[in-house]
Amino acid sequence: MTPRLLAPPGVYRPQADTRLLDEAFAREELRPAATVMEIGTGTGALALHAASRGARVTAVDISWPAVVTTYVNALRHRLSLRVVHGDFALRTRGQRFDLVLANPPYVPCPDVRLPRRGAERAWDAGPTGRLIIDRICATTASLLRPGGVLLMVHSGMCGPRTTVRRLERSGLTARIVLHASVPWGPVLRARRAWLEGEGLACEGAEWEELVIVRAQRP
Repeated sequence: MTPRLLAPPGVYRPQADTRLLDEAFAREELRPAATVMEIGTGTGALALHAASRGARVTAVDISWPAVVTTYVNALRHRLSLRVVHGDFALRTRGQRFDLVLANPPYVPCPDVRLPRRGAERAWDAGPTGRLIIDRICATTASLLRPGGVLLMVHSGMCGPRTTVRRLERSGLTARIVLHASVPWGPVLRARRAWLEGEGLACEGAEWEELVIVRAQRP
């Protein structure tokens, strides 16, 4: 992962989920000039890593500050990539990729709608945490070239087996390839009572499971 990135307030900084996704990405072989898309690029850490490996990269984020930050980080590191603002499916319609990297919002929250502004856009994803995950599951098959791969990270609270089943129903082969346990951060701690009440967390839980789901188009 590219070091020394600008990460201004309001832009999602590389954290444990970013590092786990980067670990999975490092295991993937990339053919020369492979096409890569990153969904939810944040500071551009993974997009820049892909560009440094010779890929042709499209980095997408719904946050203008994230888009600008990724663009500036690319300039600072003299790496070429395309940075796009907006919805990942709409802005890449008709395009196909060899690899899709996704670190979507996945933290369960009481609000049934996605936030329209603020830093919460990087993590809040509805009562089950699956509002964006399910969209990725539904669209990945149309985003990948034959043999193309999706690598997606999300919390164990969101039902990793559900993710695998939904990707398989779309015609992909899918499995969980990496796990990690990380301490609860301030967002989870702030909504502990709600998470426990919804049955999404055990009483007194202090550790969150992260998973990497890998799916491939035949």
